[in-house]
Amino acid sequence: MHAVVARQAGGPEVLSYTELPDPTPRPGQLLVRVAAAGVNFIDTYRRAGVYPMEYPHVVGAEGAGIVEALGEEVTGFAVGDRVAWHSGPGSYAELVAVDAAGVVPVPRGLDLTIAAALPLQGITAHYLVRSTFEVGPGHDILLHAGAGGVGLLATQLAVARGGRVLTTVSTPEKAALSSAAGAAHTINYAELADITTELPALVRELTDGQGVHVVYDGVGKTTFEASLASLRPRGMLVLFGGASGQVPPFDPQRLNKAGSLFLTRPTITHHTLTRSELEWRTSEVLGSAASGDLDVRVGATYSLSDAAAAHQALESRATTGKVLLIP
Repeated sequence: MHAVVARQAGGPEVLSYTELPDPTPRPGQLLVRVAAAGVNFIDTYRRAGVYPMEYPHVVGAEGAGIVEALGEEVTGFAVGDRVAWHSGPGSYAELVAVDAAGVVPVPRGLDLTIAAALPLQGITAHYLVRSTFEVGPGHDILLHAGAGGVGLLATQLAVARGGRVLTTVSTPEKAALSSAAGAAHTINYAELADITTELPALVRELTDGQGVHVVYDGVGKTTFEASLASLRPRGMLVLFGGASGQVPPFDPQRLNKAGSLFLTRPTITHHTLTRSELEWRTSEVLGSAASGDLDVRVGATYSLSDAAAAHQALESRATTGKVLLIP
């Protein structure tokens, strides 16, 4: 099979499209022929060495495809099943062996390419809106990177639950996408001279001086201070990523002075601890996509051999929606 390997820690240039032996499923695993693999920031962190990894390794963890073989002790799946996953190491490949415990069925009628765009970002949007801070009618929300994969999905989920969503974007084109997803207001941070002071002022202007109930921040270092300053008393900052870099060490006493604020750093692992929770989140997200209630934007597709270009586009913030690799 062909696969994309990170030879060492570094930039997109360390990715190599190469031929490897076909994997063999171990007990409890499925062998899946990959229809599409999702490209995510966590892949770039692992490639770059931000998260400890062994090198060389096949990159990627998310995708969708068709089951080709079952390992021993696997029940509930059959050869030919259409499946998706968010945590299958080695997914930038034509074939991948995935733990069956983390694989979910793809609803009838949902294209596998769309299904591959949803597991990681869809589950993330779901737990942000349904669990980390449960959005309801009357809640004001600030969501960074509103035209990104998580941003577009989380906006739709939050609006469906009665929330009013304000988003940040970097271009007029991204503003249009965010508005189409349901954002009540979009703020182009590229037009701000100082995001740390000007963004909170705009947010308070849009919320009658109160600030928002929650900020969903997947950008991190460059938006963190503005996010904190945009909250109303007892508001929550949900830091779920670091696309611009990791937030420096932080004095928790600042939360007291700023209004008894809450700060949390959730991960998908702790929101899919059980099979039932995984099935709940994915059935709602994939089911909504299959029914047409959730619009899924695939912003760019690359061939598997062009994984380096896909990483470069993602890291430069040149993408909208989901980026996929097609073997």
